[in-house]
Amino acid sequence: MAAGQPLFTKDNPYVTRVTENRLLNGLGSDKETRHFVVAIEPEMLAYTAGDSLGIFPRNDPMVVSEILGLLGATGDEEVALPRVPERARLRDALESKLSLASPGRKTIEGMAARTTDPLERERLAALLEPEAKDGLARFLEEREFVDLLVEFPGARPGLQEFVDQLRRLVPRLYSIASSPLVHPNEVHLTVAIVRYTTNGRRRGGACTTYLADRVEKGASPVAVFVAKSHFGPPEDDGVPIIMVGPGTGIAPFRAFLQEREARRASGENWLFFGDQHRATDFLYEDEFERLRASGMLARLDLAFSRDQAAKVYVQDRMRENGAELWRWLQRGAHFFVCGDAKRMARDVDAALHEIVATHGAMTQEQATAYVRALKHEKRYQRDVY
Repeated sequence: MAAGQPLFTKDNPYVTRVTENRLLNGLGSDKETRHFVVAIEPEMLAYTAGDSLGIFPRNDPMVVSEILGLLGATGDEEVALPRVPERARLRDALESKLSLASPGRKTIEGMAARTTDPLERERLAALLEPEAKDGLARFLEEREFVDLLVEFPGARPGLQEFVDQLRRLVPRLYSIASSPLVHPNEVHLTVAIVRYTTNGRRRGGACTTYLADRVEKGASPVAVFVAKSHFGPPEDDGVPIIMVGPGTGIAPFRAFLQEREARRASGENWLFFGDQHRATDFLYEDEFERLRASGMLARLDLAFSRDQAAKVYVQDRMRENGAELWRWLQRGAHFFVCGDAKRMARDVDAALHEIVATHGAMTQEQATAYVRALKHEKRYQRDVY
């Protein structure tokens, strides 16, 4: 291994244990957000504030057993894994190597060609009609591979044929919510647990429910690696920073604040946080209130969307404090955003452009150029997903 290269990587993960699994939301919340602590040896797995932790999930063994029964298999059969020169026991492959979600059109085409049942053939053919494109998309969105095996028993594939339809089970990345200066032997994570129902079945995110439900605290081996990031607090401790992180987007900013407090950074810190209800969804409230009381957090602006008739979001709080935010930018502040890419990050970006244009007395074109310059100077960074 070359000097300076990490010992453990995505291709050679570090095997460790989860030592804490704690619900962050209060009683009555519509959300399930959990705080996980992963044990590490710093000389074996190093991280910095702003990095992410990759976790290799494992599928629910009950679903795997159901699939094996529907395939008429014991699980001890050996299969070749798709697109790699590797073989494995079928049960092992279904539990830890292959994704059991998101069947596609090719799966339906194969079933239509294979089924021995005329009614199944008719139903599958109807899904494949050109005018049924939207209907097929809705049908597949509601189903995983186990559903198709249940609904179309006459189209049961051979074991290798079934495996060949599946994609590899890939690791999931989570923003690290701790600083190694404060927690050298731990990595903290802030994870929203995904649970939902489709086609009459209760389901969950492959990795989030693995962590929440199937990893036994302090006992189950968990395979992880550190994904290095461009995202991190400025090296200059005198630089002020503005952080926008609603929901689980708070994770890296908890790390930033731990880091800056440990380094006794003189630069001011401003945090925008939001969620549904203050009473149940103010993640790490005690920690942030302590930082505000100590002065480590110069400003803490909160947006709890469901606590009043009109919904309020972090971008609304930004606009309300636009003049002060502009003054911070003029003083050289770095601006960070973490969280949902589809809506939140887009809306925050629009609010930032609006604030620059309004309080900087700029045209839209000038404001766009100003924000572009912030990005070029690495003063505007995003960790969105």
